[in-house]
Amino acid sequence: MTSISYSPVTIQASSQSMPSTPGWFEEATLIVHYLRKQGVLDTIAEHVRFARRRFGRYEVIDFVAVLFGYTISGERTLEGFYERLHPYASTFMALFGREHLPARSTAIGPCEMPGTGMFLRQPHSG
Repeated sequence: MTSISYSPVTIQASSQSMPSTPGWFEEATLIVHYLRKQGVLDTIAEHVRFARRRFGRYEVIDFVAVLFGYTISGERTLEGFYERLHPYASTFMALFGREHLPARSTAIGPCEMPGTGMFLRQPHSG
C-alpha cells in the first residue's frame, strides 16, 4: 500500500477492492447533524409513537433513520438502499445515536402509509 500525505489531505492507494462511500452519505451526515443540533431528532424520539408499541429491539428513531436515508439516497427501492448502505450501516446508524440498522423486512411495516397499504417510495422520474 502506498500513502501520500499532504496536510490536511491523505491519499491512499491499494490493490485491494474497497467499496466506495455512497455519494449521498455526506449529504445525509450534514442533514442529520443539523437536525440533531436543532433538537429535531430528540423531539421525534420523545414524541412520535407507532400504533404498535415496539418492533423488537428497534425504536421510532431507527425507522426515521431508514426513511431519511432512503429519501436522501434517491435509491429507487428500499432493497437498493439497503444493498448500497450495507458496508456502512453501523456508521450510518451512529449518526442517529443508534447501533443497528433495522432489518429490511422489519422496516417495511412501520414505513407503510396508514390507511393506504402503500409503502413510501421514491417517485419515478419521467
